[in-house]
Amino acid sequence: MKLSARIAVPTAALVLAGLTATACAPQTSDNSAKKDEKSGTLRVWLFQEVSNEPKRKVVDRAVDAFRARHKGAEADVDVEIEYIPVETRAQRIKAAFNDPKSAPDLIEYGNTDTAGYVKDGGLADVSEEFGAWAEAKDTDPAARQSVTVDGKVYGAPLFVGVRALYYRTDVFKDLGLKPPRSQAEMITTAKKIRKAKPAMYGLAVGGAYTYGAMPFIWANGGELAEESGGSEGTYTSAIDSPAAQKGIKAYTSLFGSDNCPAAKCAEMGGNDTVTAFASGKAGMAIGGDFSHAAVEAGKVKGKYAVVPLPGVKAGEIAPAFAGGNNIGVLKSSSHRTLAVDLMKELAGKKTQAEFFDAMGFLPTYTDVREAAAKKEPFIEPFIKTLAAGAKAAPASPGWAQIDSSLVLPTMFQEVVSGRKDVAAASGDAAKKMNDAFGAAG
Repeated sequence: MKLSARIAVPTAALVLAGLTATACAPQTSDNSAKKDEKSGTLRVWLFQEVSNEPKRKVVDRAVDAFRARHKGAEADVDVEIEYIPVETRAQRIKAAFNDPKSAPDLIEYGNTDTAGYVKDGGLADVSEEFGAWAEAKDTDPAARQSVTVDGKVYGAPLFVGVRALYYRTDVFKDLGLKPPRSQAEMITTAKKIRKAKPAMYGLAVGGAYTYGAMPFIWANGGELAEESGGSEGTYTSAIDSPAAQKGIKAYTSLFGSDNCPAAKCAEMGGNDTVTAFASGKAGMAIGGDFSHAAVEAGKVKGKYAVVPLPGVKAGEIAPAFAGGNNIGVLKSSSHRTLAVDLMKELAGKKTQAEFFDAMGFLPTYTDVREAAAKKEPFIEPFIKTLAAGAKAAPASPGWAQIDSSLVLPTMFQEVVSGRKDVAAASGDAAKKMNDAFGAAG
């Protein structure tokens, strides 16, 4: 999930069950719609959140506004919303691209999925409609880039997501701790919490939490991949470089009885770590601005604060994954005009402002984000993180394959289980990544 993607990014948690590697999956055949119906039912797939009711209420209001605008058509326009698990999005959306009859008209997707979905031929080019949309002129340039491939626009940005460090203010006060200012201090603080309070994780981490682990790699000077041969969009893995391995060691050092036992934490994803924190089972967690609603709804309401994730040097901010989610129209939709209109309603300024109020999702419009920051101080650490220089996943169709086939979670899990050392696990991951990049080229 993709800024993530989500996203996030979504954004988003990954689990081992149900996801299989398909490195040589065939490109989707042409599934372009042959008609543009002006009535009927629009089907929409959106991501299920940790706490989904606030999201559902915002979406329902947007859908009601859309329906009201289309009363009086030959037949009323209806909308069916289905909330799908982020973890299994890869198979469901790929299957939808290949079977237009059962496919939705619109999908929410992570910004890391854009290039892959475009290569698969699944998303409609909405450049003309996006360019003519008055609100689009205020879209943050980075968010606009997240829906753009080869100069064409394939959706509308829904929210931008970055992660920071949530911590328990009551636990820190009780133990005489201060918010960590460096990565090493964060690791030692986590272990102090676990030692003093054995029933808690010091810092909740997950072996399947790719986007929570990335800042450790980047803060230590590593990269996931680098553009190769001077060719734009062609990548070579860098996950096995000495700097990246240093970051992997730092992250995997948090899996153990002295912080987050591998037996429980190795398969945890991002949603799992946020749930652990929200339920009072962790002293710290790496969560997104989009995690705010779930934490507020948990047992720790009023007993936590957020700071940017610290870098290697004291006072530095670790580069966060520039996540976020988008909404796109499928090329196979037989309701293109209506679908684009609903896309604008769901990703418009009014709805994004409501998503922020309900979920803490950071708006993609600069003016809406500024208004949100004045209203709610909790987003300050996330805005600081964005300003410090968030980083994106490789802009290659191969990244969606790497993500969905769990290359990086497998690497982390091999290390924390003791099956492989960092050098062997990262070397194997690099080979898998290069295979995916090559197949996508």
